[in-house]
Amino acid sequence: MKPTVRLARPSAKRTRRSHAERTAETRAKVIAAVVDAIAEVGYQRTTAQEIASRAGVTWGAVQHHFGGKDELLLAVLDDTFTRFAERLSDIPVAETPLAERVSLFIDRSWEHFRSRHFRTAFEILLDYLGRDEQPHAGQWREQMTRAWDRVWSTIFADVGLPRSQSLMLQHYTVATLSGLAAMSMMEGASASLSRRELQLLKDSLMRSMDAAR
Repeated sequence: MKPTVRLARPSAKRTRRSHAERTAETRAKVIAAVVDAIAEVGYQRTTAQEIASRAGVTWGAVQHHFGGKDELLLAVLDDTFTRFAERLSDIPVAETPLAERVSLFIDRSWEHFRSRHFRTAFEILLDYLGRDEQPHAGQWREQMTRAWDRVWSTIFADVGLPRSQSLMLQHYTVATLSGLAAMSMMEGASASLSRRELQLLKDSLMRSMDAAR
């Protein structure tokens, strides 16, 4: 009997990741760890040790990439704002009727406001922006307002609302969605769908926009 000849399979060539790719992956893991920790154990129990353990890195590595805990939390806020803008980035403005745009805008915004990413940002903001001694609190309020305004102004550029009314409607929309999200957090698993409340919001926005056209 002839001996069996086994042919070795050529090993798959590993693609070496760049330093930038490794850095981005580590930062994404740490940010995800913060979001998961706050959603699952709460803001107060999201310690440096908890974050590092969930991310599978040392706290020294976290500091290397972000600086300190405050800088890390601000990076989480940045990530949350980016995710929000991405949810709304592909709404076709030119060929979509206003009523449909309002509906898409509210539905996709609500997807964000009821997500754990918003819950994380909400808890961070309650603590971070609530500190009187925090020198960057005003800066972050302005940054949030500008981020929301950019999205709103892109989707509803053709409405022609006076600037003051546009800002008022933006504030009203954020306040309504934040309030509904807070109620959902408090009600927990028993939270009912907010379809009627969302429809009321859509209807009130449409009335105001129609009156301005």
